[in-house]
Amino acid sequence: MSDAAGKARDDRSAEPRDLPASRTEPDGSAVVRLLSYNVRSLRDDVRALARVIRACAPDVVCVQEAPRFFRWRKHAARLARMTDLVYVTGGATATGPMILSSLRAAVEHSEDVLLPHTPGLHRRGLATAVLRFGPAARLAVISCHLSLAERERYAQAGMVLDRLAGMGTAAGVVAGDLNDEPHGRSFRRLAGALQDGWATSPWGGEHTSTPGAPRKRIDAVLATGAVEVLGCGVPTGLPGVSEADLRAATDHLPVLAALRVPADPGGPARTAPAARAARAGRTG
Repeated sequence: MSDAAGKARDDRSAEPRDLPASRTEPDGSAVVRLLSYNVRSLRDDVRALARVIRACAPDVVCVQEAPRFFRWRKHAARLARMTDLVYVTGGATATGPMILSSLRAAVEHSEDVLLPHTPGLHRRGLATAVLRFGPAARLAVISCHLSLAERERYAQAGMVLDRLAGMGTAAGVVAGDLNDEPHGRSFRRLAGALQDGWATSPWGGEHTSTPGAPRKRIDAVLATGAVEVLGCGVPTGLPGVSEADLRAATDHLPVLAALRVPADPGGPARTAPAARAARAGRTG
């Protein structure tokens, strides 16, 4: 990166401006605000966490490390209530990934997917949903938390792409804790098939780990080519998001993205060829 580009990104990170607000356009497309956040099983300051989420005004929250043990549904419901959102899918049933949404989103389909288990390692899963915004904008969403083991993580990245390509809509997004940096094989496998939100339209801060001294970007929002990324990054400087709350909420920083989702009046049948084309393009 050039010095000028680096300075531009530093300047951008300091700007206390917001991303485009949620809205549905006259042509049926929709601007959707999506937040990805590893919440460390709500073991930290939940009130600080809720303040950060509410200030980001998301339509969708892709959670990683959601509560998954004793009374996990109660804890998930509490987080949803505190953030004015509703539970869509995931949690213990997906081994940690979870999806929450605002009432703006209509849930067309949701499914929790368990990935193959490697003995001795934590089992991983995906929380997936197809959400509709307004009458015609349909978005496939996957919340993921990839393995700490490099070989397993790489295989999981391929499974995520396969799952997204089969969800029946050209507009899709993968959000989560990748446990990998942009130069890593798994991150590159995802970014080779999808738009890396930060690289496409950087906004806010870049690094997500750890809140006290962020040096790594291991959390990301990635979108299919049908989605226009209007801005993506850590919401540092966003009104209502304080440095103290970001440090207290959990051990990751969140990633907020504004996405323009096109109208898809044809529904699943019409977009199936696009899914097949995406899969062919990735493997070709």
